[in-house]
Amino acid sequence: MHAFILAGGFATRLWPLTEKRAKPLLPLAGKPIITHLVEKIPSGIPITVSTNAAMQDGFKRWLDDVQKSPVGVGSLSRALPRGERPLPIKLVVEGTTKDDHKLGALGSIAQWVETEKIEDDLLILTGDNYLGFSLEEFLKAFTGNPLLAAHDVGDLERAKSFGVVTLKSQGSPLPASAQRALGEGSGEGVLAFSEKPKDPTSTLVSTGCVVIPKNVLPVLRDYAKVKPDNLGGIFEELLRKNIPVDCFTFSGHWMDIGSFHSYLDAHRELVGEQALVDPTASVKDTEMRGSVTVGKNCVIERSELVDCMVFDGVTIRDCTLRDCVIDDGCALQGIDLQKQMLRTGTKLIVH
Repeated sequence: MHAFILAGGFATRLWPLTEKRAKPLLPLAGKPIITHLVEKIPSGIPITVSTNAAMQDGFKRWLDDVQKSPVGVGSLSRALPRGERPLPIKLVVEGTTKDDHKLGALGSIAQWVETEKIEDDLLILTGDNYLGFSLEEFLKAFTGNPLLAAHDVGDLERAKSFGVVTLKSQGSPLPASAQRALGEGSGEGVLAFSEKPKDPTSTLVSTGCVVIPKNVLPVLRDYAKVKPDNLGGIFEELLRKNIPVDCFTFSGHWMDIGSFHSYLDAHRELVGEQALVDPTASVKDTEMRGSVTVGKNCVIERSELVDCMVFDGVTIRDCTLRDCVIDDGCALQGIDLQKQMLRTGTKLIVH
């Protein structure tokens, strides 16, 4: 098996944070989103990360940090048997610099499979998702059929934004209350799949974590020629061809980080009611409430922070910040901000 992480999006809804940084590289609870993901991949599975030419430098720096460790995984905590070294993480760069020029999710996978002559089962992950379940348990549910991980979002309106799954065990779509009664664990057969339906009949949605077995890679390559940006649609195509699809359901955390609000929600969910302050930061005479993270080499004095993310190298003095994300190198003094994302190097000084 080979893991392939899709990290080639431009994430315009999270600008200015993603103006020069890919969304999977955004910090979450003290480390990049993609690091949370990679940590969960079993150590025996090689990993390839796919990005675009505009964002490649950030991933090269991340990968360099990962490889600096004596055991080759940096801060990653992928469990290894004693004496075993981890497999390297490879980076593949799609030669696009604009959102409307990219190959698309399936297009990127198909090109990589063809170029590298991949003949393995594929564990495909979307790099902007936080998965709160064990990938080892997920992979135990793989019996040879295509497999997807699904989560009950509990809301039909929200389900419209995702690929909606109906299981064979349901017979017909169940109300949300019955959906939530589904257990976690081994794969169940999928009856139907609908990508971003206008009128979803289920609140069980695909989470960007799938296994495509090697015997159906030809179907993926053919479908990618028609719908290169429709990752979920491959399951509609497989079912249309009467190829069985299995589903792994889980009840733990899952965050699809696609907007400012979902980013802050994920931050609160993972950090909880505490402050995570990097040892290199200096915090004096400051009250921090709710979920707060403070990055490297920050200086914060005489301020109040509530549910905030402060990236690296930030200076904050005499400020009140609520529900804010402050990017690298910002300098703030004497201001009151709520629900703001500040781009790298912003200076707001009131004397």
